[in-house]
Amino acid sequence: MDDFLSLFFPDVWRQKQAPNVNDYCKFDSQILTTFTSSLYVAGLIASFVASTVTRKYGRKPSMLSGGLSFLAGSALNGFAMNVPMLIVGRILLGVGVGFANQVRVAGAGLGLVSSMGVVSLPKNPRKERKEKKRMHGCL
Repeated sequence: MDDFLSLFFPDVWRQKQAPNVNDYCKFDSQILTTFTSSLYVAGLIASFVASTVTRKYGRKPSMLSGGLSFLAGSALNGFAMNVPMLIVGRILLGVGVGFANQVRVAGAGLGLVSSMGVVSLPKNPRKERKEKKRMHGCL
């Protein structure tokens, strides 16, 4: 992280290196905050756009556009030479997350509300497997 900070956020890196600086003040930078929050804000805004796209064109184009946006953002961040390139890359990543977030996963939300978050495991897995095999005529 030091290499990243020294390359893109040198002021923050110098504050981090200072010996008697409070941890809260080390990362006090508007540019670093913009870089960090750009993904989340773009994802929030893109999710509103993506809901319309998903409703109008279906899940496949929505997932494809989200994946392409995420790929473009990853490439841009990988080849970034300055902070504006990083921020644009993070915005594209956020758009990709916003679009991919619209697609429902098969089987999600099929459980009862009273059992949400509860994982039930068999008491004796070997016995359960034997009984299932016996029921299906495997034994």
